Amino acid sequence: MAAVFSGFIVIWLIIGAGFLIGRFGLLGAESRVVLSRVAFFVASPCLLFTTVADASLHEVLGPQFLIAALGAFATLIVGLLLNRLIAARRTGGERMIGGMSSSLVNSANLGFPIAAYVLGDVAFAAPIVMFQLALYTPIYVIAMDWLTGGQSSRARVRPAPRTAVLRSIGQSLMNPMIIGAILGVVFSWQDWSFPGPVRESIETVAGASIPLMLLSFGLSLVGSRPLDKKAGRRRDVALSSLLKLVLHPTLAWVFAHLVFGLDGHDLLAAVVMASLPSAQNVLVSAIRYETGEVIARDTVLVTTVLAIPAMIGVSALLM
Repeated sequence: MAAVFSGFIVIWLIIGAGFLIGRFGLLGAESRVVLSRVAFFVASPCLLFTTVADASLHEVLGPQFLIAALGAFATLIVGLLLNRLIAARRTGGERMIGGMSSSLVNSANLGFPIAAYVLGDVAFAAPIVMFQLALYTPIYVIAMDWLTGGQSSRARVRPAPRTAVLRSIGQSLMNPMIIGAILGVVFSWQDWSFPGPVRESIETVAGASIPLMLLSFGLSLVGSRPLDKKAGRRRDVALSSLLKLVLHPTLAWVFAHLVFGLDGHDLLAAVVMASLPSAQNVLVSAIRYETGEVIARDTVLVTTVLAIPAMIGVSALLM
């Protein structure tokens, strides 16, 4: 338990450093964007590649992958049903954003650090990253295209279902994280490895991923003011946050323990990964489709602030 708390302290200290850097403007106004892009396009794909390449396919695509999928889809369905009852006047796009906010986790910016410092192995983050990038992302992109007609200030025409599917698959395959993951799967499957200097270079760049993500995360907290009464979405945010922090981890425990028979550290890993806060990708999608932006932004911030205390509670209960 002491090691778990120590891991959380390390994470908070680096996040705090990022917040102070942003608060005092030490790196300029674009620092968060720059750090995030370096982490997303360069360092994190390297980290995912080395992690998956060194793991067995069973570890990446085994029970943890299935638990992540079942927990996320079950939470999404409950979220959509409750949003339909509680916020009946919302559009289908807004309800989908609410459901995504409660079921799509921040597997990159916080998933890797939590897996490394709290669970002791970055490999625990690989299955949920694979699930969200390879399976969940194409599904919710297609759903949002269908619910909103693909609308934005630049496009108002509903794409044909086949076009939406092909576009979503193409976008997913071009994602740097999924490219790193697929290459890692191939190298693990074939038992390949790069020559020593090449591998060492990749591992060195991968080592920058977690610090960059945590610093960027700290920077993103500067100036945030959630739950503005004038926005009129407090109820939606409260529901999505509650589902994210309580229902999603609970369902993960049910599937992991009662369905797959996991216990000990593997059970802890499944529940902690499900306890991660809402993914910032939800806000990106809300902005893209011009719907549910307030719900996405505020849910991401609320769950981000409360997720680590929630994960500490989960760790205390399961250890």
